[in-house]
Amino acid sequence: MALVDQGTKAMALGQLSEEQRIPLIGDLLGLQLAFNPGTIMSLGSNSTWVFTVIGIAAAIVLFYAAWRATSMAWAIAIGFVWGGAVGNLIDRLFAPPGFGHGHVTDFLAYGNLFIGNLADIFIGIGVGLGILQMLRSHRSQLRSRGLTPDLGHADSSTMLGKRES
Repeated sequence: MALVDQGTKAMALGQLSEEQRIPLIGDLLGLQLAFNPGTIMSLGSNSTWVFTVIGIAAAIVLFYAAWRATSMAWAIAIGFVWGGAVGNLIDRLFAPPGFGHGHVTDFLAYGNLFIGNLADIFIGIGVGLGILQMLRSHRSQLRSRGLTPDLGHADSSTMLGKRES
């Protein structure tokens, strides 16, 4: 995923400009080059080195977590987050203006809200998959303890509020 992210950023650097937006879906989604020193919507733009350190720590922790994942579903979810984190970390380490202070290359313009990249999408997918896995795990634990009804097997009497005497 980090390689796909870096490949799309390289294409964006070669084909797009900061001044012109290319619409893909009207005003909702377009292509426009941007360089982000901070996080989403450029928050923390004066702390690029802090995000570099956090990115390095996150990459190490996520790699270890994926290695120790208890299921394939968790490994996939963590892998998406790791791939996105590493994709943006590569920019922070090696992109201008300098080592550890690099600005992340963004090119997916979401209306007038913000401009992101595939790494951001990968992180979002991974977080979403992780949340789904947590919900599945929690539901399974409750069901194994008999604390939740199995909604998939309701009959018409329970659906209509009738009870057996």
